[in-house]
Amino acid sequence: MKILIIEDEELAVKKLQKTLAAVDTSAEVVGTTESIKGTVEWLQDNPPPDLILMDIELCDGQSFEIFNLTDVKS
Repeated sequence: MKILIIEDEELAVKKLQKTLAAVDTSAEVVGTTESIKGTVEWLQDNPPPDLILMDIELCDGQSFEIFNLTDVKS
């Protein structure tokens, strides 16, 4: 499973990565982003992940804005 983590706190990203590794060894974090802008760029430049874990409140707004700025493919 390929996972994108959208989180602006480095400690939270590390904890998520550690938890994912402990729960499912096949889980692969293919990217981490910390802003709406960075996430939109990542989604445009990379194949869609299987799962996106999102913090709601990011440094440049609420992560739900990402859905207005890009086409998240399923």
